[in-house]
Amino acid sequence: MDNECLLACAVGVPVAGAFLMPLVGRASKTVRNLLSLILITVPLGASIALIPTVLAGKTVYISAAMPLGFNISLAADGLAVFMAIVSSFISAVIALYSFDYIDHYENQDEYYLMIVLFLGSMMGICYSANLIPLYIFWELTALSSWRLIGFFREEHFVKRADKAFLTTVFGALLMLLGFIMIGQQAGSFELAVIRDKLAAEPVSAVAAGLVIAGILAKSATLPFHTWLPDAGVAPSPVTALLHAAVLVKIGVYAYARIFVATIAAGAFWDQAIPAIALASTLVSAGAALVETDIKRIIAYSTVSQIGFIFLGLSSGTELGVTGALLFILMHGIAKAGLFLSAGIIEQKTHVRDITKLGGLVKTMPVTAVSFLLCAFSVMGIPPFGGFFSKYMVITGALSGGRTALAIAFAACGFLTIVYLFRLFNAVFLKEAPSQEILVKEGSHTMVFSIAMLAVLSVAGGLLVSYPAEFGLEAVKQIMGLVK
Repeated sequence: MDNECLLACAVGVPVAGAFLMPLVGRASKTVRNLLSLILITVPLGASIALIPTVLAGKTVYISAAMPLGFNISLAADGLAVFMAIVSSFISAVIALYSFDYIDHYENQDEYYLMIVLFLGSMMGICYSANLIPLYIFWELTALSSWRLIGFFREEHFVKRADKAFLTTVFGALLMLLGFIMIGQQAGSFELAVIRDKLAAEPVSAVAAGLVIAGILAKSATLPFHTWLPDAGVAPSPVTALLHAAVLVKIGVYAYARIFVATIAAGAFWDQAIPAIALASTLVSAGAALVETDIKRIIAYSTVSQIGFIFLGLSSGTELGVTGALLFILMHGIAKAGLFLSAGIIEQKTHVRDITKLGGLVKTMPVTAVSFLLCAFSVMGIPPFGGFFSKYMVITGALSGGRTALAIAFAACGFLTIVYLFRLFNAVFLKEAPSQEILVKEGSHTMVFSIAMLAVLSVAGGLLVSYPAEFGLEAVKQIMGLVK
């Protein structure tokens, strides 16, 4: 299969195949589940197959002409392939975990439809080479996440889903206005044309601000961050998907694609973005320190860690941007492990308040160890994968002359250690407030999923040179395009 077909399959197969889920589900739940996993692994396999081409410095490009100049253009370079592999791999693990977790709930056909459509839309965002299809896929993720967050259909849950939908769609509409302004200034919506036309002409600060507003809303960054902790009402595989693999990472990917690989954000936003990221990191870390709901603590941790990625991407240095890409990978693996572990705890104990939990290391040792290993990576403890990505981001900020920001983010890293150890101690180590909670481990499939993510959190550090080299090549490719 040639590279163009691989690229088309990476996007087209999950997007089109998602709509088969309700039909296949009527015939067989088992076949539907396996088909969903296949549809998610197709873009993973296709993206892996594109690695030799992009590492050779080549870009795979396909385009279909549409009316009014809104071409459906797809391009695979190092950045797109890196992000596509991270998203599709973690989504595949989450889909596998879902087989047992979601088995006894209603609306399963819709669940798998939305999970696959969500991943397909993410592939569309990763590989879009035109602002219009990028926006269309962006909105498809909002639609999918809306249905997934409100999966249980209770009024309280639906309100939380509506909040997430309205916040991200409002941001997306602002972003669309920015896209239109950029398109008018460049005379095209094609990213390659915009890059060439605006190489010497800075983009409007207003246009950049509108696009950044959309990015901040989708990535749950201050002041748009509150919808993400509220989205914890969704099933745990969904929260893992939102936090670790796809939804909030869409924003940081779009920032890298637009403001690192295509155009400069401008002097004002170069200073404002890391400052906003720092405020978001501090506020959410403080919230995690006092929160008692296990999923909300992990959610606030996600908001906090996203700030590190913005710091790296806005550093303007190869080391910082490479660290940001590595952070996306390492945080995605570890945070998925934390949420899926929390899903096992919630499903087995029916409790999310950490003040009412305790002693679970005795009855759920595999879950406890897996949770701790993933937490070590998020904390940035060496030699876990999260240590190297966090080190590269902070060192990149220092290299870019942002010493005060680097020190402040290092302090935020200490807060991460405090609130995650507080969480682990409350759930697994301290005595239960009443009698011992008599529960057992989750199903074999669910425990295998979290154990695999925990092992990868360790392996990501021990074998960090491989993803780091890939990330560096991707960064060299995209930063070489910025004039």
